[in-house]
Amino acid sequence: MPTGAKHANLILVPYKANRDKHHPPPAQRLGAHMAGETLANDVNTACATIRKALPMRAVLPGKPQATLQAVCTTQWGEKRIIAYISGNALVILGGPHQLLQTIYHDDSQILETVAIDQETGKIATCSGSDIHIYRPYGQNEDVLKWSLQYTFSVPDTSTILCTLSWGAAEELLVGSHTLRLYQTSGHEALIWSRELSSPVELALFSPDASLIASTARFDRLVKLWRRTSYGSDDVRFDFSYLSHPAAVTGLHWRNSGSKGQINHNVLYTTSADNFVRVWAATDLHASQLFQLWTKIDLQESIQPRYLDTVNRWNARYVFFIDSDEFSSATKSALKLAKNTGQPDHGLEHLVEIAERNPDLCVVLDDRGHMSAWGLENIGSRSRKVTDVFNVALIENFNLLLPQKVSQSDTAVRLLSFFSGGVEASYAVLVHHFDGRIVWLEGRVDEFFDPSPGKARLHLKSLWTGHQGSIKKIIRSMNGKALISRTNDNEGLIWKQRHGKGGMALTRASFVDSPDHIHRTWLLADGRFTVNLHHESISLWDTEKFKAKQVARSKFQIHGKLLCLLQLPSPDHHSSFVYLATITSHMKGIVWEVILPEYLVHNDGDVESGMPKMTEYCKFDLGVGTDLSFVVPIDPAGSPPILTGPLDTFAKDVALSYTEAGVLQTWTAKVNPEDNTVDWLPTSTFATGIDRPFLASGSSTRKIALVNSPRNGLTIWDTCSAQLEFDKEYSPQEVVQDLDWTSTPDQQSILAVGFPYKVIVLAQIRYDYLDKGPAWAPIREISIRESTPHPIGDSTWLGSGNLVIGAGTQLFVYDKLITTSDEMITDLSIPAHGHASVDLFDVVALLNGSLPVYHPQFLAQCIMAGRLSQVSKIIISLNKALKFFDGDHLDSLLAIPAEEFFTNGLDNAVTHQKERHSEYADFTDDNEPDNVTEEIASTLNEKLAKFPVPYLSSQEQMHLADIVECVATVEKNRRSMDENAMRYLLFVRQHLIRKAQGRRREVGITWREIAWAFHSGSQDVLVNIVSRHYNGRMLWEHARESGIFVWMTDIDALRSQFEIIARNEYTKTDEKNPIDCSLYYMALKKKAILLGLWRMASWNREQSSTLKFLSNNFQENRWKTAALKNAYALLGKRRFEYAAAFFLLAGNLKDAVNICANQMRDIQLAISVARVYEGDHGPVLRDLLEDKILPLAAFDGNRWLAMWAFWMLGRRDMAVRSLVTPVYTLLDTPETPSQQARTYLATDPALVVLYKQLRDKTLQTLKGASKVAPRAEWDFVMQTARIYDRMGCDLLALDLVRNWEFLQPSKDTLQPMTDIPDPRKMLRRRSSLVVDDLTSPTSPTAKKHGASQFTKPQAFEEPDANSLLDSFGF
Repeated sequence: MPTGAKHANLILVPYKANRDKHHPPPAQRLGAHMAGETLANDVNTACATIRKALPMRAVLPGKPQATLQAVCTTQWGEKRIIAYISGNALVILGGPHQLLQTIYHDDSQILETVAIDQETGKIATCSGSDIHIYRPYGQNEDVLKWSLQYTFSVPDTSTILCTLSWGAAEELLVGSHTLRLYQTSGHEALIWSRELSSPVELALFSPDASLIASTARFDRLVKLWRRTSYGSDDVRFDFSYLSHPAAVTGLHWRNSGSKGQINHNVLYTTSADNFVRVWAATDLHASQLFQLWTKIDLQESIQPRYLDTVNRWNARYVFFIDSDEFSSATKSALKLAKNTGQPDHGLEHLVEIAERNPDLCVVLDDRGHMSAWGLENIGSRSRKVTDVFNVALIENFNLLLPQKVSQSDTAVRLLSFFSGGVEASYAVLVHHFDGRIVWLEGRVDEFFDPSPGKARLHLKSLWTGHQGSIKKIIRSMNGKALISRTNDNEGLIWKQRHGKGGMALTRASFVDSPDHIHRTWLLADGRFTVNLHHESISLWDTEKFKAKQVARSKFQIHGKLLCLLQLPSPDHHSSFVYLATITSHMKGIVWEVILPEYLVHNDGDVESGMPKMTEYCKFDLGVGTDLSFVVPIDPAGSPPILTGPLDTFAKDVALSYTEAGVLQTWTAKVNPEDNTVDWLPTSTFATGIDRPFLASGSSTRKIALVNSPRNGLTIWDTCSAQLEFDKEYSPQEVVQDLDWTSTPDQQSILAVGFPYKVIVLAQIRYDYLDKGPAWAPIREISIRESTPHPIGDSTWLGSGNLVIGAGTQLFVYDKLITTSDEMITDLSIPAHGHASVDLFDVVALLNGSLPVYHPQFLAQCIMAGRLSQVSKIIISLNKALKFFDGDHLDSLLAIPAEEFFTNGLDNAVTHQKERHSEYADFTDDNEPDNVTEEIASTLNEKLAKFPVPYLSSQEQMHLADIVECVATVEKNRRSMDENAMRYLLFVRQHLIRKAQGRRREVGITWREIAWAFHSGSQDVLVNIVSRHYNGRMLWEHARESGIFVWMTDIDALRSQFEIIARNEYTKTDEKNPIDCSLYYMALKKKAILLGLWRMASWNREQSSTLKFLSNNFQENRWKTAALKNAYALLGKRRFEYAAAFFLLAGNLKDAVNICANQMRDIQLAISVARVYEGDHGPVLRDLLEDKILPLAAFDGNRWLAMWAFWMLGRRDMAVRSLVTPVYTLLDTPETPSQQARTYLATDPALVVLYKQLRDKTLQTLKGASKVAPRAEWDFVMQTARIYDRMGCDLLALDLVRNWEFLQPSKDTLQPMTDIPDPRKMLRRRSSLVVDDLTSPTSPTAKKHGASQFTKPQAFEEPDANSLLDSFGF
């Protein structure tokens, strides 16, 4: 024990003749940890208790070495430092839950000893013959760390260095066969050495560094070295012996001051005869430096009240409390008692003892007995009888000490110190040589309180783990147990337990397999472990401290073993478990495991039958040869039970992926009748990602895939084969691990592991209006501050805690997330004053069902044509907020749920239910049925004043926007149809968010264009849009509103285009004709452009341009000249002006191509073509067929495809494109991009437009009839799932409840044909359907089936000024 380790008190190690210090025997577990047994009573269980500071809940720093100097502690300044060695790692802690630093040595040599210098804070470790010196830094900046000062080797060392001890002035004592003293202030310098007859086991400096006490292994003599000179050039020691009747087992110097001061040195020794001896310089003139002052018989110190002759064991343990520590602890306890005002007679007795300034010798046994002895006036020449007195004799003092075991003894070392703090606690560290360090703490008055049954010590923490680097962590199916495994096949079983202090991760068992472990699986909540080897599979019973192999089965199979997975059991209560492995040739074996039932006896013994494992069957899945890997589906909390038939709705059990990036999920069913297993692929789809590096699937039908460079991550939904997340990290951020978990309501969470950090991704609601992501990072965990070792593996516990294994350590992170975290604030999660939020609650807020007043729910209701329902919600919200107290707000606002999915609800029933609602007492008979501007203003004032439950501040702003928009539309709803309202609502939202800087897109989406395109109120919309820009609409404004794409009246379109031309000309003070050339050329109004050039006298190109434009461009020579000028302008990258010259030459196609390709303005290309040649010209047709439709297929834009097919006159194809992926409808399908695979390609509003259009004309009805019933079913169900993912489950229920399918029957077939009559597929009268199946006459129309557009009838509208002013544009 190093002297610098202040208060690091030694224990009595039970002596045994064949005890090997470097290879101590492991502890043997007494029995299974029984239900109801407290954690403190489980003496062989490693526990990681709750940590108050977020986000780490606990740390398991690693398994301490089984050596006498593997652990040390000291008080350095105001900081308590604890250091211990684990494998090749140095672990430094500042408290029970504060990991300061972990330092790994580059070599693989095991560390043997560690020592801390109390004066400088330097730490020394040794491995083999090497000494490593670490110097602290950053203590003034409150970022205390240690860095390697240097490493030096001890010469001529044939044995491992055994001991280290710090002296004065940064001197370090190194002991083996030779005692060596080094000066470490600069470079290492050997200043003294002395060879020994036997290798030293322990050599310690005294507190003042004037003496050294050393002893060899199994030696009865303690050699006491006295320093006679202090010069660095001439260091000398003489020595004497302290003789003992038995082997010395421990040394301890009393600490009563700092090094360099004159102190009364006292040495405590323990020996194998169960005596503590106290040595001091009682006679300065004697030949011996120290004399025996007194001795304490440890065996006789404890006399139990009840003698247990059967379990009697003579082991005794001892630690010492120095007088200064005892006095400080007593004063602190007294001060704390005075503050509470409670009298404590036991404390008063301790105060009287402390005033005598004694040292305490605390003796313990394994049965919870404790005897404390006071030692007063140590070193006095004449010792009085009263100088050694008994302080307390206590029962039920449980230090979790090892009890008698059947095979061997277990060594323990105790270290004690006053930890101080608010609770004035005294701490005891118990170093178990089986690989654990227990931190126990309690007040000193509770220490020595004789009252029976009192809880004296509280378990603060327990440090344990591995000695080697963690390679893999596997969790059980329910996440209540896990196994961590190293490269050398060492496995530790951990179990999750819940107590008064919260969640605890406890070490339950140790698995040491002689064979290489290929895969591992946990059964029965960690009671059994299955290890898959190369040619065999083994079953281990992990109920005892050391696991025992109970079954093994050999096998032979073709191919490389890829996975080990558990198959669904046919019976929930059965003790039969089925495990399967699959090889690289998609062949497999199934084993049947029969687990025993457990019987617990009254005496605590556990009895069970012998488990069995036999080969059940073999199978061959027979899939292609380009298989990359097969992995088990992460259960994420779901039980492996097959509750129904084997179909695509069954739980997935395996995931396979190929080199081409094709994913396939599998389910299986065990057939006990004929000992077979049936397999069924539940989904198969291509991802377009070649040679994926890693894939992981969840039981919630989500798959995460990592690309071959390992820096790209995608997340897919297997139900719809849709891409939900696509992220490419920096090349330095390599993804190496994927771990799934789920909330109790099956919402997915993914932990993405990198070498030094883990990013937690959570599902968030689909957002089609803002095109938001479907997954978002909610937490980033970095381990760089805790350890330099990269992450080996990670996994989730069932409680939501994340366990990360790095090096020898396990880090357990709390599921509470601080609300001040940057990721949480970016997501605008409403915290409402809470410092932290639960991980599962965060996911529920991000992905759960929405209240009906949420802006996304209201927006989707508007899309679905439920404007009256939206008005009712807004009015109900306004009522509810009148009496809102800031606590609870009904998510339905007391509106009956059936109103959202029942058509034609009886008003009387509605009123009756409203009469019994919670807001019935506050109803106002004068309340209007629609949202007025007054209601909107009142409600928005309330939204600006206080937060609304389940809404973030940004969402409240969105809600205010929708309220204002609905009020405007309600005022003018008679002048426009539903599609016009949809367009205006969302265009207005786009403009508002653009003004607030919250919109990334330049213009509106094709969804809004589609609504306006199919509106019968386009004249009103044109006037509103024009009025918004104050009659000064430029092309950028037209592109933003999409006006020249959705207008169907070609004459009105040309009139608006001429307005654009005029405004482009007058937008600057100089009035440049170049700015409007393209527009006037498209209008074929060269004369107007020529007149504008005549007024542009300031332009240096005026004369040449006037001369050129005056020519007749019907002649070929001038067409050629115009083309030459166009190509010259192209070379100068003046694209818009070049397009104008192409139009001048009559070359519309090249002008359109320039707009579409060089200018990347597809709307301008469409507008120029429509203005120049109308809606049925060949250039527009080619643009639609060769550019627009392939673009729609590549991007998966169904809105754009619908518009393009409709413009081509293929209304049947337009309807089909709303349901079917666009690339499947083209003759030369374009390979879809990743964007086409995303969830954004399937907008739920598509089903609204599909239902609207399919009944509109015979051609659209014919197109709908070509949609396969299964395709329509999948389309509707997918839309319902999307509604659910958006949090709009009420709309999903409305869709599946009220949808009408078109399913032709035999009586719908037309006479003499097999083609069904579309009119007979409707439930309503067929006369309401427009007949547009008239055969086209022109060749172009015949080719495309085009039909002439009919000019839409304009609604009769009120006064234009009052209508336009009301929109506030």
